[in-house]
Amino acid sequence: MKKVLLLSDTHSFIDEQILKFVKQADEVWHAGDIGNLEVTDTLKKYKPLRAVYGNIDDKDARAEFPLDAKFMVEGVSVWITHIGGYPNKYNQRVREALKNDPPKLFICGHSHILKVQFDKKLNLLHLNPGAAGKHGFHQVRTMLRFELEKGDIKNLEIVELAKR
Repeated sequence: MKKVLLLSDTHSFIDEQILKFVKQADEVWHAGDIGNLEVTDTLKKYKPLRAVYGNIDDKDARAEFPLDAKFMVEGVSVWITHIGGYPNKYNQRVREALKNDPPKLFICGHSHILKVQFDKKLNLLHLNPGAAGKHGFHQVRTMLRFELEKGDIKNLEIVELAKR
């Protein structure tokens, strides 16, 4: 079993409130718009990190992290990208690949809107953790945490951090 903390859109911000949840996870996944790499360097001090770069990320983030991360954990296929869209409205860049070979778990960030949605057509779970940082229009900083075990996604929880 793996306990995963999923965050996105930190925009160079990390604090003890985020780190409290990092310490409880087995792995941390970041869905882009990292901002300053001090954020990911800090996360890596505590737990293994999987991350992608977002549209605001500079050449250093783009050199360290991919645009798309595709991998398997505990029998669950995962695809993380920053700009992915939503069921029935996927971004054109990912639409065909999703249709041809859908993962069990599709994760993106970008919108700063927390969303958990099951795509019945593609039989996948779509997650957007919202924004953990302070930059943007969102009112409450959010993340998601869940467990992966033997092909299942379990115990999904919304983490509300604080008003920004």
